[in-house]
Amino acid sequence: MHYATTLQGGAHWSFIMRRGALLTLTDIAGGGNAGMLLFNAAQPLERYNAPDTLKCQHSFFLTAGHCLYSDMGRILCSIVADEVGWHDTVCGTSNAAMVERQFGASSYQNDRNDRLQNGRHAFLTEAAKYGLGRRDMAANVNWFSKVAVDADGNMVFVEAHSAAGASVSLRFEMDTLVLLHACPHPLDPATACPRRPIGVSIAAAPPMAADDLCLNAAPENARGFANTDLYHAGH
Repeated sequence: MHYATTLQGGAHWSFIMRRGALLTLTDIAGGGNAGMLLFNAAQPLERYNAPDTLKCQHSFFLTAGHCLYSDMGRILCSIVADEVGWHDTVCGTSNAAMVERQFGASSYQNDRNDRLQNGRHAFLTEAAKYGLGRRDMAANVNWFSKVAVDADGNMVFVEAHSAAGASVSLRFEMDTLVLLHACPHPLDPATACPRRPIGVSIAAAPPMAADDLCLNAAPENARGFANTDLYHAGH
């Protein structure tokens, strides 16, 4: 392991993951949520594309074997291990109005570091460090959160979905700017604002083999990896 830290509940962070690095997120207390946006570190106009990611792999959720595609058909990272089994990438992130309506008003002036954070402001704060802003916001991943659809077609948040200590590991296939927060999921029905910490560790990923789970999980993934290899060949 090269680096490890804990993202406290409501906190946010950003970093660049290099190609060949392994990022492991851990739901320390259980029931956590880790919002994530991803961009090509060299050209942030290329970023994670949730619709293409789901369409290419014929899925409504993310788990081991799935790849996270950019809007250029390349693979930013792939999920090489997962102890949760279902991660949401269709519900977006919370905003200030949602958090205030659900948990009450809060401000830095009144509450200092105990103020209630929201996912959108967390993403924008980190994005600004790299010259990015509101126009760069896109559909994000909500690691450790599950949203299912009931018989009437309503989206339902599944409470206590992720167990304490559960983790998910991402192998990065491109140099990728990662924006990360530990703010509540927008559909979490909690009456008190959840503040659940997320463990973050970075290590070197083992080389991809011919029988790699992510490479072989769907025919589209082989083409995605080929597109990614071509990008690096000419980069």
